Amino acid sequence: MTIFLYELKMYRKSIIIWCSSISGMMFMFMAIYPSFAADASLMEMMLANYPEEFLKAFGMAGNLSLSSVLGYFGFTFVYIQLCLAIQSANYGFHFLSVEERELTADFLMSKPVSRRKIFISKFMAAFAALSITNIVVGLVSLASVAVFNDGNEWKAVNIVVLISSTVFFQLFFVSIGMLISVSVKKIRSVLAFSMSLSFGLYILNAMRGIFGGELLGIITPFYHFEPGYILEFGRYNIEKSVISFAIIFVSIVISWVLYSRRNIHSL
Repeated sequence: MTIFLYELKMYRKSIIIWCSSISGMMFMFMAIYPSFAADASLMEMMLANYPEEFLKAFGMAGNLSLSSVLGYFGFTFVYIQLCLAIQSANYGFHFLSVEERELTADFLMSKPVSRRKIFISKFMAAFAALSITNIVVGLVSLASVAVFNDGNEWKAVNIVVLISSTVFFQLFFVSIGMLISVSVKKIRSVLAFSMSLSFGLYILNAMRGIFGGELLGIITPFYHFEPGYILEFGRYNIEKSVISFAIIFVSIVISWVLYSRRNIHSL
């Protein structure tokens, strides 16, 4: 069995859990929409009393009304992004640390296979696992909006563009996780690292909404791929997206350089 297939098989249980939980969350969010839309006017009157900075922090200050199906979907999709970020970061931190935690690094390196092939195989397995999650969540999202739109107009193409952005959103976190994984001596708790990275960048984007300015959001993909913006205009914000693309590229390259030179200890 190749390294790619072995790694993908190791992700099998994780894929099922993440697909089920995130899809279930999205379905639950949209199932609430018809009831929410019925009282949306009251909700918007209440939100009008909150400071604009507070609304921006939680992604509720865009031009899309929460009473519209796209506005509501965009508001809830932020929490889907947070779950995808944790999963992606988890796979990134898992990249090297699993061999060192389970003391299998020596066994893997003793095989007649180059580090380049190991690196590529592991990365492609993580990307394939995330892609499966992305496809399942995307299909469930479209189906949920189609079923629970409460008769409101919605643009499927805008939702498709938003869902496609999760590919780069996931790559951001998996690449940063890989970079940290090969940079530190040992990662004892992958979940602690992945949650810290995901919630840290989420909070950073919330702080950007509160205090304003571009500087706080320059390194967080929650700002680069804002659901409200993509759903409103049906496209990415190119300037912000380029920052994510650059970070992904640089992180992968540096991860490979460090991995190829790393003295991996199994004990």
